[in-house]
Amino acid sequence: MSRGFFGKYALYLAWIVSIAATGGSLYLSENMHFIPCNLCWYQRIFMYPLVLLLGMASYRNDRRLIPYIWPLSLVGGLISAYHYAEQQIPALAKMLPCTVGVPCSDDYLDWFGGYVTIPFLALIAFALITMLMLNARRSEEDLAEEEEQAEETVSVQDTL
Repeated sequence: MSRGFFGKYALYLAWIVSIAATGGSLYLSENMHFIPCNLCWYQRIFMYPLVLLLGMASYRNDRRLIPYIWPLSLVGGLISAYHYAEQQIPALAKMLPCTVGVPCSDDYLDWFGGYVTIPFLALIAFALITMLMLNARRSEEDLAEEEEQAEETVSVQDTL
């Protein structure tokens, strides 16, 4: 099977997504002076290490780091999904209100009628990274399968 563009460059693309998400969060807090809420801080805790892990994996073309990337992207995505739900469903904000600092239900961005928020953008970034890592994993399995088939072909030719 052929590895395709997304399989071949999945690590690099995921690294670019993590850099964009990290840069975006820093831009919003440092330049736009948006104060991050508690859930935003947790999302950052899971996104920022991805820049380093994906950068190292991309530089080395080392797909063995994928199992270390998945938990960060999945848990960060779950936090983002909950945060987005809290912004969109007012009853959730009343159940577990943020009592310190900025309320987690506040929305700094009001793009497309309030549907695109900062947690939504983070959710997209985590989802993209997760999907790219799944694609990279499949690509690695396809590559191993191709190598096995090539070795079998060579061994069959040697016996003839």
